[in-house]
Amino acid sequence: MIALVAAALLVPAAARADTASGETRARQVARALGAVPGTAWLLDPRADTVVVLADRTVTGARLDRVEAATRPYGDAVRLRRIDGVLGLRLSGGDPVTGGGYRCTAGANVTGGGAYYFVTAGHCGTAASTWYTLGGALIGPTAGTSFPGNDYSIVRYTGNVSHDGTVGQQDITGAGGAYVGEHVCMRGGTTGVHCGTVLALNASVNYAEGTVNGLIETNVCAEPGDSGGALYDGSTLLGILSGGTGDCTSGGVTFFQPIIEILNAYGLTVY
Repeated sequence: MIALVAAALLVPAAARADTASGETRARQVARALGAVPGTAWLLDPRADTVVVLADRTVTGARLDRVEAATRPYGDAVRLRRIDGVLGLRLSGGDPVTGGGYRCTAGANVTGGGAYYFVTAGHCGTAASTWYTLGGALIGPTAGTSFPGNDYSIVRYTGNVSHDGTVGQQDITGAGGAYVGEHVCMRGGTTGVHCGTVLALNASVNYAEGTVNGLIETNVCAEPGDSGGALYDGSTLLGILSGGTGDCTSGGVTFFQPIIEILNAYGLTVY
């Protein structure tokens, strides 16, 4: 009797994974994968499968680890190689500059009688004071969360105008993205580009650290677009964290959800 019970509990790993929910598999894969730079994982809710992305830097022992983390699950976990290198969209000199770097002022927000713009957290860690491309003072970094999250807020203290628009698009509210949603982003380097939300709650292992809870899209972006606003009409959805590819060949991008940022600092759009 004891032997029968023991035998019944001994089930191959692949069989155990097949009976698990997509969210459970995602947590299992995340633990096995660890923080391998150049990788990301996300849940495809339409197929209830986990997708693991690996860029071209994932080779040798790194690739062996990724394959070992995904192999036991069969078709329930898919490994997808992507061109380019997953990285933060940060470089030197753009519409907002600081510390020798450039980023994008994503969207303007307000709270407690002050005005701010939201941008990427890795931008906030790069500079304490921000300027326009022409050298006019904008103000200091007033809050940053990176890694884990990827957002910052910069307070307007200089004489720089700050209306409630993203380019020509008036922003009147903030909301959560959904898979399949048609969205656009305005970046300081590439301007306005549009695409589709591919997944939610993605985790990306950048060389600088892991960021969780991101929105994945196929909207293109390039260095300097970090912090760019993701929106659907007048609704603000997120702020660009990073990605791979460019606006010539395409790629994938990841966005920090805006609601989390607004809640963290008690802010609203206007």
